Amino acid sequence: MLNMRPLRYLIILLGSLLVAAGTNFFLVPYKILDGGIIGIALIINYLSDAKIGVAIILCSFPIFLLAWLKERDIFYNSVLGLLVSSFLIELLGPLQYHFLYYFEFGSISSAIIGGFLMGTGLGIMLRFKASTGGTDLLAQFIKKYVPLNLGFIIFLTDFMIIGAGGLLISKETFFHSILTIVSGGVATGLCTLETQSKWKKI
Repeated sequence: MLNMRPLRYLIILLGSLLVAAGTNFFLVPYKILDGGIIGIALIINYLSDAKIGVAIILCSFPIFLLAWLKERDIFYNSVLGLLVSSFLIELLGPLQYHFLYYFEFGSISSAIIGGFLMGTGLGIMLRFKASTGGTDLLAQFIKKYVPLNLGFIIFLTDFMIIGAGGLLISKETFFHSILTIVSGGVATGLCTLETQSKWKKI
């Protein structure tokens, strides 16, 4: 029990780093959307150049309020992931130019790789009962009442947000964004297989 807390902090840091790298180095350069709160924050950024990390925190507030009222344990585990991931997204933002100078994968490859990195980061956090908040936090509430894999629930919510964002983006970007959430959903689903039995041991 005593050893799990430092490990969880390390997992949150690693997961948040993967989310931040996937966002800044693969999605933003091609104006590709992700699902969830990050997807909403990216839409806001593409339309107004608002800071992505700040937008994530503001958009996550209603869901964190629900977590505070209903499930304090999930709230405490997720608020750290929210703050760390938002901070790292802003921290890695200026490095985007340097990354693209050495690596350029193209829009389709970037959509798939970015989604997989972000899905993996989210998945390993969920495996240790932590998250970045947002719709993945909402998915944990839904999971209590609907017997579906967390990755699949997140994929459904992501798809709805991408669909709404499709009104504001091109068909090409919409297609790339679908690749991102599919790739991310697969990665998250693989990382969260049989998590419920493991959580009982933590």
